[in-house]
Order: sequence, then structure tokens, then C-alpha cells
Amino acid sequence: MTGTAESNHTPGAPLRYIERTRAWYAALGYDTPYRYAAFADVPFSPLRQPLSASRVVLLTTAAPYRPDKGAQGAGAPYNAAAKFYDVYVGDTARDHDLRVSHVAIDRAHLSDDSGTWFPLPALRRALQRERIGAIAPHFIGVPTNRSQRHTLAVDAPRVLALCSEEAADAAVLVPNCPVCHQTMALMARQLEAAGIATVILGAAKDIVEHVGVPRLLFSDLPLGHSAGLPHDGAAQDLTLELGLRLLESAPAARCTLQSPLRWPDGEAWREAYMNPSRLSAFERQAAREEHQASRVAAQALRSDR
Repeated sequence: MTGTAESNHTPGAPLRYIERTRAWYAALGYDTPYRYAAFADVPFSPLRQPLSASRVVLLTTAAPYRPDKGAQGAGAPYNAAAKFYDVYVGDTARDHDLRVSHVAIDRAHLSDDSGTWFPLPALRRALQRERIGAIAPHFIGVPTNRSQRHTLAVDAPRVLALCSEEAADAAVLVPNCPVCHQTMALMARQLEAAGIATVILGAAKDIVEHVGVPRLLFSDLPLGHSAGLPHDGAAQDLTLELGLRLLESAPAARCTLQSPLRWPDGEAWREAYMNPSRLSAFERQAAREEHQASRVAAQALRSDR
């Protein structure tokens, strides 16, 4: 199983996260592979007016930093205690400290620049250029649930109601981990069906396309960098701009545009991320114990809600 995941990856091709994550958890002893959502039909809503007159809402799977929840910065281990399970909102007129330690991003390559996963600064710059008409008063934090049923039945209707309250014409959705990409794809489908045009800025192409969405701006970068390269405002502006262009130009559903950005330190990150063939027996056991502990912590959070 582990050898299959390694040998099936073509150097330089987008990483196949569905295969990689299934191989990883199988190597840890979980025999039932996770089934990602998939739909044949994809709703599609064109922009109702030019972007220069449109109000754009930002959706994120990043979590507000909470000092009492342990390490959450660059280099921190996976932190299930920092997870959230309810939709939240934040004032876009203020700056926010959002983190991604609660999801399975590429920890080895993560920086402390939140602009790579939370492009509110890039949206503000787009507003200054009059590229968009307005930023919605609030951004929306979307919880990452492995339960597709809960996401569709509980979280998606809440997100749609909030987007309607924000009078949003369009939505930019930024996922981080593999399941985050599924979650945001499900959100995009719900919003499009209600007439709100969407674009996902994502790094897990196979997952988003597997679910089926109207528009994806794909950045072939380590997970946690869906909004562009760290400490590079020009790259983050380019990523958002390409997403906005896709909002304007997509003629129908299932349109994917690939960003020209490349990771500056080469391609080794592709083979390193959640690759079970690189684990020794000792490391595999340690990874399983860590995962089990994270499940216990996450369940405790759910129980306390």
C-alpha cells in the first residue's frame, strides 16, 4: 500500500492527496479508506454585476489564535486542541491572528505569514485598486468536519445565511488541509446554488475537482499556501487576482486555472508530505499514537460544545 502511493506519483505533477492520505492512514492501521464527496452535477452562477461593483466575502478554515490552547505557530505540531466546530465570523475592518495548526497542513514548510492562508490583506489591496466594489463587513470561519453530512446539513446552511446577511455577490474560499478542501468545495456548491458566484483558492486540486465545483484557482504549493507564497505580497496579490479573473471569465462549471507560482525551494515537499513509505516502524507507531491522541482531544471539544 505504501509503495503504491509512492510509485504512482509522477515527479512534477500535482500531488494526489486522495491517494496519499488514504495510504497514510492505512499505514497507521485504519483499514477503511475515507470516501471523499463526489457529485456529477455542479451548480454554476455567473457574477451578477462587474467585480468593480461587487461585494466579496472571504471564507476561511483558519482558526483564531487562542494562547491557552498550546503551540499554534510555524513549526508547531498538529494541535487538535485548537480546532473549532462552529461557524464563526470576524470583522474585516480589523486585523486578525488566525492559525492553521489545527489542520493537516504541510508543517515542514509553513511560515509565520498568515497572508498565505488568510488573504484579507490582499483583498484590501484589491479594494484600494478598485478591483472589487467592497469587502463584506465580516469574513466567515468554516469548521473542517470529516462528516460530510454535518457539513451539508448544519454548516453550509449557516454559511449561506451569513453570506446573505453580508449581501455578498461573490465569495473567495480558502481551504488548507485535505479535508478543508472538501469542506470548502461543499460550501462553494451551496453558495452557487443560491446565486452567489464563488472561487476556491486551493492547493489540493484532485480533492476539489473530485467533489465538483464551479471555479478553482489551483496553486501547486505545499498545503497551507493556498493564497500564495509566504512573505511575498506580489505573489499573494497575483494569486487573488487570478482567482478574481476566474470569477469573471469562467463560462461554466468545473473551470480550473493553475497559478504559475512554484515553491522556491524545489519539489521535494511533494514526496515528504504524509508519505508512509518514509516512516520507520517506530515512526509509524508514534504517528498512530499521535493521531489517536488528536482524536480524543477533538472528541472532547465536540462534547464540550
